[in-house]
Amino acid sequence: MTTSTAYSRDLGDELRRMRQRFTGLRGRALAIQLGWDPSKVSNIEHGKVRASEIDIVQYLTVCGQDIDVIDAFRRRYYNAFDTYFAQVPDNLRTLVMTESLATKITSYDVLKAPGLLQTRNYAHKLMTETAFNAPEDIDRFVDLRMERQTILRRPFRPECVFFVHELALQLRIGDAKLMEDQYQRMMFKTHVLRVIPARFRSIATHDKCTLYEFDKADPVAYSESDTAQVFAQNEAAIKRAERLFERLDAIALDAEQSRSKLAEYVSALRRDVHDSGPQLAQEHAQRGERRN
Repeated sequence: MTTSTAYSRDLGDELRRMRQRFTGLRGRALAIQLGWDPSKVSNIEHGKVRASEIDIVQYLTVCGQDIDVIDAFRRRYYNAFDTYFAQVPDNLRTLVMTESLATKITSYDVLKAPGLLQTRNYAHKLMTETAFNAPEDIDRFVDLRMERQTILRRPFRPECVFFVHELALQLRIGDAKLMEDQYQRMMFKTHVLRVIPARFRSIATHDKCTLYEFDKADPVAYSESDTAQVFAQNEAAIKRAERLFERLDAIALDAEQSRSKLAEYVSALRRDVHDSGPQLAQEHAQRGERRN
C-alpha cells in the first residue's frame, strides 16, 4: 500500500499551487478537462497516491508548463514516496509543510534553542557566525524562520514539546540582552519546554531530532545538519526517535522546573551585568588615561 510522505505532500501541494496560479480552475474542473475522477486530483494534490509519469505530464500540460518544467518536476517526483529522503537545507518547503500539518511536534536540541522558539536577534546572530550562510541570504533565512513560528500562534496549534539540553542555555550567543530575550522567549506558554540537566552528558552526544505526528498520516522523524535535511518515516527510524524521547522524558526537568531553570539563567545574566558595571567603568577610565 502506498503511504504518503512529507515529500509527496509537499510536491502534491506544489501541483495544487500551479493549478490555482496557471489555470484558475478548481480541482473538479481540472479533473473534467483531464478526463479523471475528481478524487484522483484531490489524492494526488494531497500526496496520498503516486501519480504516474503520464499523469504528471498531462496535469502540468493543462497548467501550461513547458517540457523543461515538466521534466524537472518529474525527476523530483520520482522520489516523492521514499520513506527516507534527504535534501539541501536551503529548501524549506517540505519542512514548513510538515510543521504546518503536524498535530504534535516533539524535538530535541543540544547546543542551541529550537528554531521554532528562536528570537529574531538570536537567529540572526547564529546565521551570521556560521560559514554556511552567504551574507546576502541571512535576512531572508531569518525572515523564513520567523514565519515558521506562526504555527505556535494559531488557535488550533500543534501540541509542541521541546527538549533542550542545558548546554544550549550555557552557550551564550551575542550579548546579555540577546540571551535574556532568548531565555524569556523559551518560557512562553504556547508550548512545553523541558530542560535536560547538564549532568546528563552522554545524551548530549545525540544528534538533533524531531518527531512529527499527524491525524491521518504516518509519523515523520526529522534530523538536520548544516549540509542536509533528512526526513524518515520507515518503522526503524520512528522507533529510534520514540526511544530517544522516552529516555528524555525520564531524565528531563518537568515544565515548571524548566521555567525555574531558565529564570535562574536570566537572574545570572542580570547579576553579571550588574557586577561588571564598576569594572567596565574602571577599564574605560584606564583607557582614557592611556590616550591622554
